[in-house]
Amino acid sequence: MVELWTAYREAPSDALRRQLIEQYAPLARYVVDRLNLQPSGGLSYDDLISQAIVGLIEAIDRYDPSRGVKFNTYAYYRIRGAVMDMLRELDWVPRSLRAKSTDIINTIARLEGELGRSPSDAEVAAAMGLTIAAFDELAQEVGGQTIVSLDETVEQFGGDAGMAISDLIPDQQTASPEEHTTHEDLRRALAEAIEQLQENERLVISLYYHDGLTLKEIGKVLGVTESRVCQLHAKAILRLRAMMQTAYPDY
Repeated sequence: MVELWTAYREAPSDALRRQLIEQYAPLARYVVDRLNLQPSGGLSYDDLISQAIVGLIEAIDRYDPSRGVKFNTYAYYRIRGAVMDMLRELDWVPRSLRAKSTDIINTIARLEGELGRSPSDAEVAAAMGLTIAAFDELAQEVGGQTIVSLDETVEQFGGDAGMAISDLIPDQQTASPEEHTTHEDLRRALAEAIEQLQENERLVISLYYHDGLTLKEIGKVLGVTESRVCQLHAKAILRLRAMMQTAYPDY
């Protein structure tokens, strides 16, 4: 692989580029699979893969090894960003689901202010006039949309344009002092929010974002269904967004 990259950098050609695309195509599929999106509205799994490949090609063309970032890391965010851009352009998430997600986030944030702590599922459900079962169903319904929301920009929390929640760990070798300070503040707030999650939600977040497992793989580890993991993930992200909203009330 090193030889292939060296050859491509020294004398770029379509043939070498195709070889790199073939070598890293599994990464594009991995990114799409981790998003766990349910194809709908005429958007198929193959459409998602095609857009992921577009992101991969952009990553190959723009990658600069002198910055000290591994290609897989750089490409992961380029690929994910390409898929997310397409979804946003297509307005993939129904407005009704966005409204429901916002309602949950605002309710959690309000209860946090009143209680001085993270509210339980039962307290959130009661505040919304729902049973626990109905609240669980609602969390399940917005689960797919929540995954998209996690990767939306966090300019509202004081981040740079284009920054995503999952990008908050800065690249120590390339971040400027100003970027490092901003990222450090956001990272600290997010870390504190994660500590307030329920244990099972915290575990799902760790396995998904730190260990890189898919929701299906996490289900096998925890001995629960993939849909249950999706539900836990959705609740965790909704809580995190509510806590970040509370931490940054001016944004």
